[in-house]
Amino acid sequence: MAIEIERKFLLANDGWRAAIERSESIAQGYLVGAQALRDGSARASVRARLAGEQAWLNIKAATPGIARAEFEYAIPVADAKVLLATLCDGVLEKIRHHVHVDGVLFEIDEFLGDNAGLIVAEVELPAVDASFPRPTWLGREVSALTRYYNVNLITHPYRHWSPAERAAEDAAC
Repeated sequence: MAIEIERKFLLANDGWRAAIERSESIAQGYLVGAQALRDGSARASVRARLAGEQAWLNIKAATPGIARAEFEYAIPVADAKVLLATLCDGVLEKIRHHVHVDGVLFEIDEFLGDNAGLIVAEVELPAVDASFPRPTWLGREVSALTRYYNVNLITHPYRHWSPAERAAEDAAC
């Protein structure tokens, strides 16, 4: 079984932008998503993702935290386009920037559309307790806050967050 160990952070500043190695546009939608997870009828999220000329179907355990079972399979781009257009309850769009710090890859997601203004950095690790660099632009960790999960941003986008939710984010950075 594949386990994804991922930590997610807000950003303290734009210092990361100078280190971008490459960027890609991503569109993803959930076939089984946030509503089913909230009402307890699903134990996993199922997503279709399209990034350029590559596409994947992803199944991820519906457990909060930094370590979750995850399975990912390449699918034809045409299939992903159909899934996103017809079977998903919404499509999340973002630009993913790739930044290496001391040999560690940080994937920085700059969200678009209803989630514009939200930027988070993710780092995948080989173990829950693995050390990793902490560049000055890395802000507060939000790994345990489910509102930052992509599956939740579909149904509760950043632009709809209450002033209190946004204030909590701003205060953290």
